[in-house]
Amino acid sequence: MKVLGIDFSCALGALANGHFPEKDCLLPLISKLLGYAIVAASTTVKLPQIMKILQHGSVRGLSIVAFELEVVGYTIALAYCLHKGLPFSAYGELAFLLIQAIILVAIIYYYSQPVGMKTWIRALLYCALAPTILAGQIDPILFEALYASQHAIFLCAKIPQIWANFSVK
Repeated sequence: MKVLGIDFSCALGALANGHFPEKDCLLPLISKLLGYAIVAASTTVKLPQIMKILQHGSVRGLSIVAFELEVVGYTIALAYCLHKGLPFSAYGELAFLLIQAIILVAIIYYYSQPVGMKTWIRALLYCALAPTILAGQIDPILFEALYASQHAIFLCAKIPQIWANFSVK
């Protein structure tokens, strides 16, 4: 019995025979189930922040650059997982986090009117490059370098927000 790429037949067969499933059967099953649980939970990670911004109609204290860098980091990580052919349970949360991060950036742009020329250039540059990266249509060495840099990108994404929080007190 297969559901969402998870093979339950091994575990169900063992349980039907009155035995506890073997480690070789149980570990992949638990891994897949946890992967899908993480994907499901990731669908709402940024919703409280989105809702709070929409309720208050303000993005005061939020750093646009921090959220833009987060979008770049999620894009690189998702592209790498897609390129490597990993199962959805291994990278699905990245897709949902990316969607939510893009929504957050759009909301921040909307409430940060007028948006400067540099911001529009960064947004257009992302829109031009993201499809190419997500499709894996870049040099493999550059792709590996981008993936290796994603942790530094996420770290650098936090610094502008920390500074913005410190400045606003």
